[in-house]
Amino acid sequence: MLIAEGLVKSYGERRALDGFDLTVHPGEIAGLIGHNGAGKTTFIEVVTGLVRPDSGHLHIGGLDALRAGHVVRQLLGVAPQELALYSAITLQENLRLFAELRGLRRRRRDAEIARILEELHLSALARKPVGILSGGQRRRVQAATAMVGSPPLLLLDEPTAGADPDTRSALLSAVKERAEHGAAVLYTTHYLPELVDLDATLALAHAGRIIARGTQHDLTRNLPGELKVSFADPTEPDLCLATTDPGADLAALLASGRTPVSVDVLRPGLDDLYRSLEHTVTGTEGHDAAA
Repeated sequence: MLIAEGLVKSYGERRALDGFDLTVHPGEIAGLIGHNGAGKTTFIEVVTGLVRPDSGHLHIGGLDALRAGHVVRQLLGVAPQELALYSAITLQENLRLFAELRGLRRRRRDAEIARILEELHLSALARKPVGILSGGQRRRVQAATAMVGSPPLLLLDEPTAGADPDTRSALLSAVKERAEHGAAVLYTTHYLPELVDLDATLALAHAGRIIARGTQHDLTRNLPGELKVSFADPTEPDLCLATTDPGADLAALLASGRTPVSVDVLRPGLDDLYRSLEHTVTGTEGHDAAA
């Protein structure tokens, strides 16, 4: 559904995108992660047509998005990081406007709005002006404007930033439901546990390019976890061991004759992956600079 190849975008001497490659398939939720300045938001601006790249290729739904942007935009649902809603009109009127921009006729438009209001727990707020809603409620409204009409590609840029737990739960459920029905979802966040909840594949951006891509399992399986062991002998201190094979390390410990009373295995997670890749890339760049 989304194929980006070799995208480059410079602002003066700074390259916001520097050979950015990313593919997102129908039914996939791809978590795009990286520190501020990694190129995430610039990439989304390129996909939505707000920014034109200096070079590279971008295809959406089989179409050349850099040549047929006006057609491609009908395939997109976008929830930007900065809220883009009309505060003076009601929530329902906002959704009606976005649905009509997507070309929905009255009967389908009204059915879609009713469905998404219920899905995101917004029905009771439908007739309230958006300007009086809480921050979390407005986040849900922004996500609803992206999802109305069930576009085949969703771009969600920090959709739960500042959201309360109920808002986050409703949004994640809605995102999973869209993917289950075939939508390709590009989801940027600094809150990594959300990507675990979404069972998202991962794309780690650094300095304007993707430096790692795959499932959480594939990307973390070679990272060390932690084995924590307490022993029956109260004078023996607890053991905390970094390990990539906790089973083998525990077997060796038992073979040594020591008697554990508790064993806790901590698997590597997204935070560990994030730190590992960022450290690897930064160290390589520092070595190159020194050379």
